[in-house]
Amino acid sequence: MVEKDFHHSCLTAVRVLRVSLVDELEGQVDSLVEFLVCREVFTRDDREEVLCQLGPRMRVRKVLDILECKGEEAARIFLNGKSHYQYSKEVDPPQSRGIFFSSTEYSKVKQKHKEVLRRRSESMLFYNTRHGEKIQFSEHYVNLLLVDGHQGLENKRHEVLTFGQKRLSELFSCAKAVRPVRKVLVSGVAGIGKTILVQKMLFDFGGNKDHLAFDFIIHMTFRDLNLIDEPTSLRELILRKNRHLAKELDNILANDNKLLIILDGFDEFRHYRSCDVDSFVTEPDEDAEVMEVIGSLMQGELLPNASVLLTSRPAAISYIPVGCIDRFVLIAGFSLAEVQDFFFRYFQDRSLADRMFSVVSANELMLTLCYIPAFCYIVCCILKESKDLCGGSPKTMTDIYVQYLVALLRSHTQARTETCLQDQRAGTIQQLSDTVLKLGRLAFKNLLEHQTLFYSSDQEVAALEGSSLVSAFLDKTIAEEPGFTEEVYSFAHLTIQEFFAAVYCAVTDHPLPDALERTSCPRDVSNSGHLDLFSRFLSGILSERNASFLSRQVGICCHKEKVNTYREKIIRELRALCESGAHILNHLHCLFEQQDSSLALEVQPKMLRVNVSDETLSQMDYNAIKYFLNLTEVSGKIQFPSFDRPFHVVATLSIAYGAPHMESACTICIYFSISCLRLGENNLDMEAVQVIADVLKESENIVYLG
Repeated sequence: MVEKDFHHSCLTAVRVLRVSLVDELEGQVDSLVEFLVCREVFTRDDREEVLCQLGPRMRVRKVLDILECKGEEAARIFLNGKSHYQYSKEVDPPQSRGIFFSSTEYSKVKQKHKEVLRRRSESMLFYNTRHGEKIQFSEHYVNLLLVDGHQGLENKRHEVLTFGQKRLSELFSCAKAVRPVRKVLVSGVAGIGKTILVQKMLFDFGGNKDHLAFDFIIHMTFRDLNLIDEPTSLRELILRKNRHLAKELDNILANDNKLLIILDGFDEFRHYRSCDVDSFVTEPDEDAEVMEVIGSLMQGELLPNASVLLTSRPAAISYIPVGCIDRFVLIAGFSLAEVQDFFFRYFQDRSLADRMFSVVSANELMLTLCYIPAFCYIVCCILKESKDLCGGSPKTMTDIYVQYLVALLRSHTQARTETCLQDQRAGTIQQLSDTVLKLGRLAFKNLLEHQTLFYSSDQEVAALEGSSLVSAFLDKTIAEEPGFTEEVYSFAHLTIQEFFAAVYCAVTDHPLPDALERTSCPRDVSNSGHLDLFSRFLSGILSERNASFLSRQVGICCHKEKVNTYREKIIRELRALCESGAHILNHLHCLFEQQDSSLALEVQPKMLRVNVSDETLSQMDYNAIKYFLNLTEVSGKIQFPSFDRPFHVVATLSIAYGAPHMESACTICIYFSISCLRLGENNLDMEAVQVIADVLKESENIVYLG
């Protein structure tokens, strides 16, 4: 009788086999837990209790402990799932709710979806690609550098990752994690390659590369989500652009541990401040406001087993419920080798690419900007369209965008103006300036409202009708809604919208945005970095050299009163921020864009604190800091003749990328007599430590090392 009970008791079998089960299941415990949750054997609390255990073997033991309290039926389901996991053909799909679901139809839809993603991602969408022109993604993609870590976290991790097949698989790996990596946040500055990284993932997945272990990837952009004004469901959001998934969507959603949802461009979402919701959606068919659906998905209340990849500029990250994020990844852009690779792929001719790269290498600022992929493309475009650097060698980011604008305008109108009389040429310039201002008005109005998509019915869009120049800067898509379709426009890149917005603000009498007027109060969070790049462009356009260049080339003139007002604003705010140290970096960038040494001399701070411990400094950031310090240096020491004591600099630096960037930071420390260097929260390797040791030998000024 005892022997019979033993053979027929699943719970007893679990107890007897406990030691062997720990060995057998340690490699698949996380997926097995998801199976038990879907079969309603385990609750979500049970799952969390398991996942918080350290190591897979401890997780298996916790699973077995919980099963002891669940009874015979729970043990039976567990043993059945364990026996058939991943390779069983006997598990009934309806009973397993799709976890082990495998059918011919499911496989067909899976392959169909990969083909769709492959087709959608096979072309590289450059910013002024001519209509009908296809540039193969595989021929022009250049690797990006990723950094594992996040600027705002106390415990920073700075392992440099080379983006590729091996590292793609590691984005969602949990080898060193306490819990499975489900939610990944990818951040990076404007133009650094966030959307290109997403396109690379879709391209590889569509090409059946085996390093992305998902059955389905659903791609959504926040630009598209901005179009939705009515309550909707996750199901409808998925089907908007993936109608081919309709028949199998129930199985896809039930099998959510094999589903990746990509949400691209969080900072462009008009509701990005409202995603930390406390009203949740838990079912894919449940209607709610779009921010509630997205917030529930991000926080794991909706499809808790699904993986989510979120991309954003750093400025919007504070509005993301970071407690739900399992991994933070920062895109560092190109390395020098990748910049050279990009030039070769762009020009498609080795000798021409080498010649153009030599032109850029001779200009430190241009080379620095080329580490950011979007700027690298624009530099190449200038060189290709103009065959030279019109207006002199660019010194700032604004210079490069101004030349980009002029190069495209010149290319667009050259055929006409060459055969025109002088008065006709003047008329052409007037048409150009009118179109630029209309584009600027469209960009400015919508940037302030956090809008990146514009309907053909909008007044500002209608005003551009008939201008063949518009296609050089605006992309057009068709929005399909039940019962009607409408043309929707967007600037080819958000940085281009920010640039045109700055042009409009500079040449009209429109007042500065309220958020910029309040930046003298460092604690004010109303801006939160949303207009940082806009303010840098505005500063550069209001500089004497760019104002003069735009007047000659495009026929638009900066508002003179605004030029003087803006200069006074920079001086006033830098004086206030130099001693506090916080939130000063963007102001230093604005000063750099002006390229006017008299501005720095008028600031005359008694002390400069550069507190950037919460930011990962780029080479462009170092350039802006060094530019200001260079202008305030007198006779090799940082001091002003009007002061009796030396000018005192306190720097709190966060070094992100190892020894090369450490050398840039420490160059600042030695050359500019910095006395306080804080290097906390950095995982420094021995090479970086050696650089610090060399700095301490050289510097006679550093008296405090944090």
